[in-house]
Amino acid sequence: MEGLVGVSRVTPVRTHLGQKHLPFVPTSSLQFTKILYRNRTRVGMNQHPKSPNPIAASIQPLEASALSRFDNTQPSKDVLDLWRNADAVCFDVDSTVCLDEGIDELAEYCGAGKAVAEWTARAMSGSVPFEEALAARLSLFNPSLSQVQDFLEERPARLSPGIDELVKKLKANNTDVYLVSGGFRQMIKPVASILGIPPENVFANQLLFGTSGEFLGFDKNEPTSRSGGKATAVQQIRKAHNYKELIMIGDGATDLEACQPGGADLFICYAGVQFREAVAAKANWLVFNFEDLISSLD
Repeated sequence: MEGLVGVSRVTPVRTHLGQKHLPFVPTSSLQFTKILYRNRTRVGMNQHPKSPNPIAASIQPLEASALSRFDNTQPSKDVLDLWRNADAVCFDVDSTVCLDEGIDELAEYCGAGKAVAEWTARAMSGSVPFEEALAARLSLFNPSLSQVQDFLEERPARLSPGIDELVKKLKANNTDVYLVSGGFRQMIKPVASILGIPPENVFANQLLFGTSGEFLGFDKNEPTSRSGGKATAVQQIRKAHNYKELIMIGDGATDLEACQPGGADLFICYAGVQFREAVAAKANWLVFNFEDLISSLD
């Protein structure tokens, strides 16, 4: 399965807005997402005919009155100090480091996009156990090895704007960077390579195939294959390296779970792609673009 990495590509998505950005919160996450996709078209990113993107379709406009309910769009001094002095930062991948939900994109490629996207939404909201949602989604389309290889070649992952600069900034500050995902290593390793994140800093699931390339399932020994798995992975990371201050950044309920004893000290909710209100409300810091995190490190 290591051979899959060689045929995949990653497409960075860069935006050039008229204003650099509003302080932390654009008028709505829907408008922000439209800007991302409009700029992707402008710079001639890899286009492929497909049905409407389930991610963009699931984002609802945020009224100013709704945003006013959140008091975590500006970091407190304690939150900002912890962010600036973190020993390690763990990033979710789907809808955080990358614009897409990888399993949704793979399912759509295999003809089961809508049904799988519905399960993904339920999993990310925390309404069903993650392992149940993962098994159910995969059973809807049973991807073969050849389908995964073709998918990685034809639909390279698209990086969220600013993530490459943020990772470089963190590394320049001697902060270790990890990818902790409920997605699959076959899709995530190319992303890690582009960002300069070593393979040993990737914690994710593994698709399993038979000798003829038939789908067999996924490795249930990976901590990220079950509910609470990201918390377990982050705890393992922290213990192995004796980090004093560790931060988790993501968009879903499984990312929020990483703030367990012995896990992450701080959860930053990134809502630049997906805005999950219940998750955002519990975050220590709610951001809608990575530029705010970059500038806060200066």
